[in-house]
Amino acid sequence: MSNLLERITVNPKQCGGRPCIRGMRIRVSDVLDLFVAELTAEQILEELPDLETDDIKAALLYASRKLNYPVLVA
Repeated sequence: MSNLLERITVNPKQCGGRPCIRGMRIRVSDVLDLFVAELTAEQILEELPDLETDDIKAALLYASRKLNYPVLVA
């Protein structure tokens, strides 16, 4: 699974430093927004033909890992 995260790149000179897929100008948030718009993974691959199935998995894993952090309550 950690290999999937290697597909996510962050470059301060690209897309405002937002996480992208394999150095392309396709942001993780773009993939997530398409899921919110009720597109299936297959439809996303049709809309963004440069993406691969593992790119979609990587975007979901990245988002999941970013949200899964401990919250300390004082």
